[in-house]
Amino acid sequence: MNMNEMMQFLRQIPGKLGGNSYSSIANQNAPSNVAFLRQLQREMKRQDVLETPFKELKLVVFDIETTGFHPYNGDQILSIGAVKIHGETVLEEETFYSLVYNEKGPSPEIEALTGISKNDLLVAPPIDKVLTDFFQFVKSDPLVAHHANHERSFMQHATWSTLKTRFEHRVIDTSFLTKINEPNLNYVSLDDWCNHYEISMKRRHHAFDDALATAMLWVKSVRLIKEQGFNHLKDVYSYLAR
Repeated sequence: MNMNEMMQFLRQIPGKLGGNSYSSIANQNAPSNVAFLRQLQREMKRQDVLETPFKELKLVVFDIETTGFHPYNGDQILSIGAVKIHGETVLEEETFYSLVYNEKGPSPEIEALTGISKNDLLVAPPIDKVLTDFFQFVKSDPLVAHHANHERSFMQHATWSTLKTRFEHRVIDTSFLTKINEPNLNYVSLDDWCNHYEISMKRRHHAFDDALATAMLWVKSVRLIKEQGFNHLKDVYSYLAR
């Protein structure tokens, strides 16, 4: 079988390639996807996000659910949820949510935690489609996540493995603001911060609902930090670097 014949054969397999790993040979390098991502990367390089006033800043707050904590040891993304923010307003009508195809399904512990079952994942779109749709939703806006290292590491791994390009989006951690606003609190979990600020939460460990709660936490933190005289992210980073 030559290469053209092999690719024709792969295209006939309906979205199941890469369900248990992050390979999707037939679709990962689609020219339109590659061109779109490269355009996003150029736009991000031109943006001066750090000096954009908080009241004008456009962000996308996101959360992921995963099979574990170690993407380079085989753990995978199960779902992605996101909501947009403009200044101090959460745009609850501008949202994103998707499960991700996985033929093995989560462990019993992860299923109990997230409510995501193997049957849910077997009818979900593959990771390359979910990532492409997510980037089309986000465009070049910076991202926000609660304790962002988890989200960043999985997105870096998944983007390179499936789309063969680097994950270039700036990811801002909520702790950058909470460390300044509440220097004497050692809270870690999203639950603790939401309880502290009386932010209502719906389904915990659901990617969209956690993203929405994180967005509310970000907006609350921005309002408080502006009261201290911080006008943009450059002020925040300069303060934390002292």
